[in-house]
Order: sequence, then C-alpha cells, then structure tokens
Amino acid sequence: MIRALVFDMDGLLLDSERIVQRSWNIAGKDLDIPDLGEHIYNTLGLNRKARDEYFMNTFGPEFALEVFNQKTSDIYFKIVGQTGIPLKPGAKELLEYAKKHGYKTAVATSSSDKYAIQELQDAGIWQYFDGGIFGNMIQNTKPDPEIYLKACKCIGVNPCECLALEDAPAGIRSAHAAGLKVIAVPDLVQPDESVLALVYQKLDTLHEVIPLLTDI
Repeated sequence: MIRALVFDMDGLLLDSERIVQRSWNIAGKDLDIPDLGEHIYNTLGLNRKARDEYFMNTFGPEFALEVFNQKTSDIYFKIVGQTGIPLKPGAKELLEYAKKHGYKTAVATSSSDKYAIQELQDAGIWQYFDGGIFGNMIQNTKPDPEIYLKACKCIGVNPCECLALEDAPAGIRSAHAAGLKVIAVPDLVQPDESVLALVYQKLDTLHEVIPLLTDI
C-alpha cells in the first residue's frame, strides 16, 4: 500500500534544469570554456559539494571554481527574476490530489534547503509538503540512498510504502536503493535500459501519476 509520495525537485517539479544549463553556457563563454552547459548531464542529482568535485576533477586545479559558482548564480537568478521558474506539467495537480486523498508528501532534492524552500514557495507549492531533505543535510549524494531514507523517516513512513518521483538516473538509482517504488518522469536525460529496469513505470508527465495511484 502506498501511503506517501517523495518528490525530487529540479527537473521533476520545477522546470529549472534548462535555466541552470543556460547559465552555465553563458558563464562558460566568459571563462573561455565552450559548451560548459553540456556538463549538466554528468551532474544531475549531485549536491553542491559533489558538483564542485566534478568540475575540479574534470578541468583540474586551474578551474576558477568560485568565479564559476558566482557567475552562474548571478546569471541564474537574473533569468529567474525575469521569467520565474515554470512548474512542470501536472505538478500542482498531483500535489493537490495527494493532500486531498491523505498521502504524506516529502521533497528529496540535492539543492540546499535555503534555495529549495524559497523556490518551492515562489512556485506556490511548498505548503503541500509534510517534510523535506535537502542537499546540505546529507553526507552522500544521489545515487546513494541516504536522501530517500531520510526523507521517508522525516514523514514517518516506511520506504516500502512510499512512491518516489524522479527525472534523472542518479535519483532513480537512489530511490530504488532505498526501497521505494519509483516512477520516472524524464527531463533532460532519458534513462537507459539498466535504469528502466529499476522503475515501476516511466511516464511522460506528472499528470499521468494520478490515475496510476488509483491502480496501485
């Protein structure tokens, strides 16, 4: 029996990954590193610490990490200030359905709590969550199961009674390893066969989750 839904955030609830990628490409031009945004495909699901390690390992000690982080942050929030962050199709409807039908809800995102809560508040959906675990609250980033185990614990539901909703392979692996049933709603990256073998269903949008819940 499914008693709770645990959501990833970026790329699943919020259409934010494309804005991140755009900010990396703009910053890359300033740093003379072409197509820097392409590296997002290797960092989806990583928290800030793990992402920083990725860039240093990829580009070496000469990479201007602090400059990159500041530039991309400034560019990202400038874009968000102009356009906002769109909700992914079906996100609010699913959260409303979950609340109406008594499901517990949590967010399990590699973004920091300060950033994530503000973005969810701005999107008008933070009030639907019973709890959350964020990237600055874990030692091991996705695909390690730590974040999903802690998310289930924070809402008082066993992992086997939780449905995870994820867009990226690292998150799918994390939720599956924690013992949750996983729904994949891909965004920037399509899961390969090895990842698809871990999911209960692969859907195109969050709109499709509601009828699936009635079947489960």
